[in-house]
Amino acid sequence: MSPVVPKILFEDNHLLVVEKPVNTPSQADESRDPDLLSILKNDLKYRYEKPGQVYLGLVHRLDRPVGGVMIFAKTSKAAARLSAQIRNGEFKKTYRAVVYGILQKKKDTLRHFLLKDSKANKVAVVDASVAGAKEAVLDYEIIHTADGLSLVQIHLQTGRSHQIRVQFAAIGHPLFGDQKYGIGYSKPGQQIALWSTQICCKHPTQNEDITFQSLPSNEFPWSLF
Repeated sequence: MSPVVPKILFEDNHLLVVEKPVNTPSQADESRDPDLLSILKNDLKYRYEKPGQVYLGLVHRLDRPVGGVMIFAKTSKAAARLSAQIRNGEFKKTYRAVVYGILQKKKDTLRHFLLKDSKANKVAVVDASVAGAKEAVLDYEIIHTADGLSLVQIHLQTGRSHQIRVQFAAIGHPLFGDQKYGIGYSKPGQQIALWSTQICCKHPTQNEDITFQSLPSNEFPWSLF
């Protein structure tokens, strides 16, 4: 049975914007499960009857359990220009998450230094002096609270691996359903409540501002809000 092609939010000659399904790898990994990049390449090849290899550039990623907006580049020029926007901080990503507890501040900026253990695929908060540590910064705002949970909107200033998950766990408010960083909070089998809701950037060839949005399905715990 062929993997289901995800919902396409926008497509032109340069961009392909989709809603990434939860629990789908952004690209091929050691699990060998169907990954989003390969699914989309195969779909382009089929829809446009393209011979040979299809180009599709992966310019950013979402963790496997996370769903929401993802942008792919259909040309190498688009990929290079989007990557430059990411480096320059012009590629704006907004997320929503449900976290355990009620945060003391309605709005705040979180700053930590993170170190990734690639073998364990886990990230830890460390002192700034630790070799290899990278600064991670995000802004959040509480949207609603219910049943001891907070719905927060998050704007990333940096794009570190597992950043949102690690930073909220570090302040004692891990994400609902996070099996890696929410031990003692999340129960086995719960789906992490983290969603890529919006990406704002410039079109790679038309130089105009573009925005793409997606909202999570109305399932628990999202349905509380």
